[in-house]
Amino acid sequence: MDNIDVAVIGGGPAGLAAAIEAKKQGAENVLVIERDAEMGGILQQCIHSGFGLHIFGEELTGPEYAWRFIQQAEDLGIKFMLDTMVLEIEQDKTITAVNSSDGLFKLRPKAVVLGMGCRERSRGALNIPGTRPAGIFTAGTAQKFVNINGYLPGKKVVILGSGDIGLIMARRMTLEGAEVKMVCEILPYSGGLMRNIVQCLEDFNIPLKLKYTVAQIHGKERLEGVTVAEVDENLKPKPETFQYVECDTLLLSVGLIPENELSREAGIKIDPVTSGPIVNESMETSASGIFACGNVVHVHDLVDYVTEESRLAGRCAAIYANRGDNAGKSIESIKTSAGSGIRYVVPHFIRREFVQKESKLFFRTADVYRNVEIVVKAGEEVVFSVRKTKVSPGEMESIRVADKLLDKIGDSRDIMVEIRKTTA
Repeated sequence: MDNIDVAVIGGGPAGLAAAIEAKKQGAENVLVIERDAEMGGILQQCIHSGFGLHIFGEELTGPEYAWRFIQQAEDLGIKFMLDTMVLEIEQDKTITAVNSSDGLFKLRPKAVVLGMGCRERSRGALNIPGTRPAGIFTAGTAQKFVNINGYLPGKKVVILGSGDIGLIMARRMTLEGAEVKMVCEILPYSGGLMRNIVQCLEDFNIPLKLKYTVAQIHGKERLEGVTVAEVDENLKPKPETFQYVECDTLLLSVGLIPENELSREAGIKIDPVTSGPIVNESMETSASGIFACGNVVHVHDLVDYVTEESRLAGRCAAIYANRGDNAGKSIESIKTSAGSGIRYVVPHFIRREFVQKESKLFFRTADVYRNVEIVVKAGEEVVFSVRKTKVSPGEMESIRVADKLLDKIGDSRDIMVEIRKTTA
């Protein structure tokens, strides 16, 4: 199995888009390796609408969005390996995988695209005091129970965290007949999109309690209730604000973690802020010929953005596979960095000669800011700026890396994105 041009790990929206684009760019043999029994990834359980507005110009459900890409991949002759677990990736791009039909085997593709997505942070990472009864789920697990398996996890629900999956599950549980008591968020702002706050909470009169957390879990065999509390400036619960809430289900929507165990074992450099690989403008990691895209790099808000980024990774992987080596490795790179008010910037490096028309700088702010200017600096000189009435960590921002922007940067080897307050 040494004749594979591009191997894509993960058959979700990122992997599918990367594989399709690689095939369109001339990669003869493209293989997608998926550990689940079907393609589509998390989209298969996202039966709500809101997908595809940017890519297709119409509103689709998750399965509809996935189906379009699965059909494209099949029409192009892309090969799938389902129920196959990748165990290891080496620096020379050798992949070790296992499944029930082929056993343990190795693949040696010319290029690799990582599209493993992300996983949910669980209760174990939160250190919430209390017993360990049944009835505590991550929001994504509850979503699969309801939408795929047809089981309702509980009747009286409290949701901790205001990520998009938690907000969507607040609406879903309400529509299925459960009573959602409240959504608690430890930070002073929501971690989800504004449209989800409006459509999933406000439209259903579900209270969102900012600067609140779950301080205690009660129950032995089954969850009986939780104690919620307001937090202080150090995010510690205030004892005088303790309030007992009766419930039989607690859903956790407390963040997503890029799935990068394979990346770390391959020796790929990881950004400690995003928990994803450090990549350049072509979405290539620190390992030559290994590319990454989608939520494995940094968590996205919209699947449409994942698709755009993955197409870029797939195109560049095909170019690498066809050329045999990346001639641009020796070219000096422009390093991007996060300045005041910015949490991170992706990509981490830009090589001028390899900038594609889709190339963008993606970043998230560190807090909610109003009436600000997003500034791109080369040294102390401002080369680009755009005004925003409001920016929030829950919504990713982007700036297109056009030729004009690179020309303004000049010979600088370092650019920084930062937030500045405006007088308006």
